Amino acid sequence: MKKIGLIGGMSWESTVDYYKILNREVKKRLGEPHSAEIIMYSVDFAEIEKHQSAGEWGKLSEKMISIAQKLEAAGAEMILIGANTMHQMAPRVQADITIPLLHIADAAAEKIEAEAYKKVGLLGTKYTMEGDFYKNRIEEKYDLEVIIPESEARDYIHQVIYQELISGILKDESREQFKKIIESLKEKGAEGIILGCTEIPLLIKDQDSSLPLFNTTELHAKKAVQFALKEF
Repeated sequence: MKKIGLIGGMSWESTVDYYKILNREVKKRLGEPHSAEIIMYSVDFAEIEKHQSAGEWGKLSEKMISIAQKLEAAGAEMILIGANTMHQMAPRVQADITIPLLHIADAAAEKIEAEAYKKVGLLGTKYTMEGDFYKNRIEEKYDLEVIIPESEARDYIHQVIYQELISGILKDESREQFKKIIESLKEKGAEGIILGCTEIPLLIKDQDSSLPLFNTTELHAKKAVQFALKEF
């Protein structure tokens, strides 16, 4: 079994789900009492959020590279960044380590491709929805069309993520607004929805959507387990 290097704490609320899914999936594949071999570095999210707000992505890249190198030195055989937004610096991180970085957008796109969908909606932070590092990767690498909510809806989603979800606050009114946003994307032709922030699955479940949901936390973790066990 390969050792999984997990960069977490972005936020720790979703990192808990990563830990659960990684161990659950190893147990499912290998049986009791197996569990995943994980080396985790959990960051102080306040520092991450401060740099994000200031647009200091260079500093964040340096931090992610340093952490990934420490995990590799500790024996990790792959790297997971437990946050969609922080994959903005994934290419730089991969360039400075010798072990694979499993990209969260690939995990989502591979599942969408397998289900034969061609047009999907993307929910996430404004950085993820409005940037090209995530949307373009999926569109260019997997020949999929990715659409995002209108500007006001993007502002709302971003606010809920940073003011509620990262603190584990789950409000019914926020869930209802997310459901309306999903319906608006359906009206634009979306065949499924990427939950492109690892905190969104804390709030939105399958029963909350008339469209298939692609939970990036779960898909990313499952991809890691598949990679970790591919020699078995």
